[in-house]
Amino acid sequence: MIRRIIQIDETRCNGCGLCVNACHEGALALVEGKARLVSDVYCDGMGDCLPACPQDAIHFVEREAGAYDEAAVQARKAATSAAAPAPAPLSAATTAAAAAPTSELGNWPVQIKLLPLQAPYFDGADLLIAADCCAYACGDFHARFIKGRVVAVGCPKLDAVDYSEKLAAILS
Repeated sequence: MIRRIIQIDETRCNGCGLCVNACHEGALALVEGKARLVSDVYCDGMGDCLPACPQDAIHFVEREAGAYDEAAVQARKAATSAAAPAPAPLSAATTAAAAAPTSELGNWPVQIKLLPLQAPYFDGADLLIAADCCAYACGDFHARFIKGRVVAVGCPKLDAVDYSEKLAAILS
């Protein structure tokens, strides 16, 4: 089947592993110091790994690929978590990262297209509707804007959807 799937340019990949951590399906792994797609069936084509890559080494392609298999993803996650090694001792870098600001996000999903029309977290909540680039433009976005609010994120320029009806239903 022809479908949208990620492709990694290994010449650009620096092996940082940020894309591996960003992939919720576990479709990526570091192999010989480079990010690799483990199997087509693990990649859902959503592209959570793309913005995580600081080297712009990951892009979408349309190609022949096996169908996304949620059951295979869940089985891989179960096997991977069971075989996970014990955590490494904290280094100075991980200690500094642990001291970094924490997420104030209290709801998931946050993308407007994925938000349910009704959810308990909407009841009596302050709703923050933001463009998805806002978090990158404002360094203290979590502490300043998200804290204590329910978040809805979309891109008014690039999303090919008018969210006004959905947002009206959520607000009602």
